[in-house]
Amino acid sequence: MADKGVLTPQSEDFPRWYQDVLNKAELADNGPVRGTMVIRPYGFALWERMQAEVDQRIKAAGAENAYFPLFIPESYLSRESDHVDGFSPELAVVTQGGGKELAEPVVVRPTSETIINAYFSKWVQSHRDLPLLINQWANVVRWEMRPRIFLRTTEFLWQEGHTAHATRQEARDYAARILHEVYRDFMESVLAIPVLVGYKTEAERFPGAINSMCLEAMMRDGKALQMGTSHELGQSFATMFDISYLDADGNQSLVWQTSWGVSSRMVGGLIMAHGDDRGLLVPPRLAPVQAAVVAVRDAEGVVDACHRLAAELAAVGIRARVDDRTGTGFGRRATDWELKGVPVRVEIGPRDIERGQATLATRIGGEKESVGLSGASERVASLLEGIQERMYDSAVAWRDSRIAEAATPAEVREAAATGFARIPWARLGPEGEAELAEDAVTVRCLQRPDGSLPESGDEPDLVAVCGRSY
Repeated sequence: MADKGVLTPQSEDFPRWYQDVLNKAELADNGPVRGTMVIRPYGFALWERMQAEVDQRIKAAGAENAYFPLFIPESYLSRESDHVDGFSPELAVVTQGGGKELAEPVVVRPTSETIINAYFSKWVQSHRDLPLLINQWANVVRWEMRPRIFLRTTEFLWQEGHTAHATRQEARDYAARILHEVYRDFMESVLAIPVLVGYKTEAERFPGAINSMCLEAMMRDGKALQMGTSHELGQSFATMFDISYLDADGNQSLVWQTSWGVSSRMVGGLIMAHGDDRGLLVPPRLAPVQAAVVAVRDAEGVVDACHRLAAELAAVGIRARVDDRTGTGFGRRATDWELKGVPVRVEIGPRDIERGQATLATRIGGEKESVGLSGASERVASLLEGIQERMYDSAVAWRDSRIAEAATPAEVREAAATGFARIPWARLGPEGEAELAEDAVTVRCLQRPDGSLPESGDEPDLVAVCGRSY
């Protein structure tokens, strides 16, 4: 068990707890420029696992990876007025290079719609070139006024998908496919974070989009975190960049487009959705280290037994790591693995060697059990699958217990103090949304009454999910 006082309790000061976890679990540090971050190896290992899982799903949906420049001519952004207006306060602009004033300022990539569409206009000529499905993994820069590591930083990591289609329906269907088959599936089946799916209101819509779909998760302090978005861009960028094609009948037509992305913000979501007063809890399917095999102390046969068991675990597909740092006290090392949220800790000491067994400790719940060394790998595999399901079910139950039905903006504000509120959109409307925004309560998404994704944000009987957010 982690020592009392290693972390600030969540109930006492949640932001302080979050910062403590970043430091004590060795996830990230503040960078030298305000709003930047240095991601440490364990934090980056979490991101790499996220990236691999999302990338696999993106490719299964038919998109291919490419890369576009970090620097974008300022004139590119000005060609789409809604887009540039939405990002203007966040832009970082370079005016000098090589010791000279640049002939045209360049913007450090805040998102890549403009530069990617400049090349789409070259690549799309015929209906045979469609659909064009492109994704890139990159860093972006948005000058953040209130930075917080992983949640809002001036520079962050992400993927951004950009596609071109022959019809609006094809574009809409593909944007929804990404939302469900890529993002939602990853978040719920791998991150074990339940998400609410819906449309953004016009006030919350991505600059330049005609519709924005989103996934919203509830953190342990009751606030919302937008985990991913998928946008219908319509034909505005196609018009500005002349992305047109010759259809099968010989007519010239503009394409319909989408863009979609998730970012390193998901690391922050992982921390805040599952973490407790002992640190991180990492779902087994995501965990870079699923089982830490810990030598209790340096005695004859102990370290060798740890390495043999780790090899057996690896042979059945379990990501295992041996901790043979016996020069450091066992209690300190056990605390370190708990802080990092490793799902299972396998402890082997001299007495275990004598008895031919190991002690298994699960991070969630803290249960311990003894198991024979010969059957340890099978038992660990079984525990990991159970932990995955347990974490998801626990997160669903916790979130649902903090969603209230509301009939007035006043009731929404009251519910938003500890969680989410659901209110008929027809009853709230844009005026009520603006009223709530004065108290930092926002409409996170619009859903059908059964929680499913509408065909559009204009459907009748939609429900607004409201809350405070990061």
